[in-house]
Amino acid sequence: MQPITSGNQSKRRAIADYYPWTDRTGRVSLVKTVVLLAILTPAFLLIFDTLVGKLSARPWDVAIHRVGWWSVVFLLASLTVTPLRRTLRWNGLFAVRRMIGVSVFFTVALHLLLYMGQQAWDLPKIATEIVLRFYLAIGFVALLGLAALAATSTDGMVRRLGGKRWQLLHKLVYPISLLALVHFFLQSKNDVTEPILFSGLFAWLMLYRVWRWRLGDPSLGGLAALAIATALLTGAGESIGIALTHNVPLSVMLQSQFDPSIGIRPAWWVLGAGLAVTVSSAIRQYQRLLASA
Repeated sequence: MQPITSGNQSKRRAIADYYPWTDRTGRVSLVKTVVLLAILTPAFLLIFDTLVGKLSARPWDVAIHRVGWWSVVFLLASLTVTPLRRTLRWNGLFAVRRMIGVSVFFTVALHLLLYMGQQAWDLPKIATEIVLRFYLAIGFVALLGLAALAATSTDGMVRRLGGKRWQLLHKLVYPISLLALVHFFLQSKNDVTEPILFSGLFAWLMLYRVWRWRLGDPSLGGLAALAIATALLTGAGESIGIALTHNVPLSVMLQSQFDPSIGIRPAWWVLGAGLAVTVSSAIRQYQRLLASA
């Protein structure tokens, strides 16, 4: 009977390995549990708001835009794992990268399903709209790319493809992110504050990677420089874009970046996020120095 018991225990451990809240030893991981709850919370809130009728008179539109917004948030979060893991020397974050990445695909797939529901599941009409409308076409291409990344995210696929080919394939997340941001811009119409903010954060994430690929991990001064550079790019991009689109003098738009009466502009949020990473990295380095002293 002992072999049977041992076999059952082995099977339970093997099944536990696939739980999203456990680590590779089968133990509950605090980081993975917290991230999983954070990922599921928007879905629970959407279900709750749907049940109590809080989605206004156009529930399909509200649900589509809310899920789309969270799709971009999760996508940027997946790209944030590596910079935070390296700057904070927090290797435990590596365990949640796959979870966040796969959640992006499911969230975007739900975004499409909600759109299909809005169109009364009229598949010929939906296909025509995707082909003829540019913002829908690039959103669908992004979904296909995310599907490929999700399908190859398992350890088995990493071994099957080989490390180099797998890494090359998963670099598609960068152009996919760009397509998602363009889709977000086109959907936002008049108010592009959030797309500009997310684009600024994406610029920081990409500039960080370029810096690391060319020069190695950035120092504290390098992180501060990245924060300032991306904030300037974000502010300049917003000012130039709005000036050209609405025929407003560029000087007026540049001055508006420093006008608190119209709210905190995206450039300042990008600067704050970049400096927050810099300060957190400095604190982490100081803690490591104390621990080694």
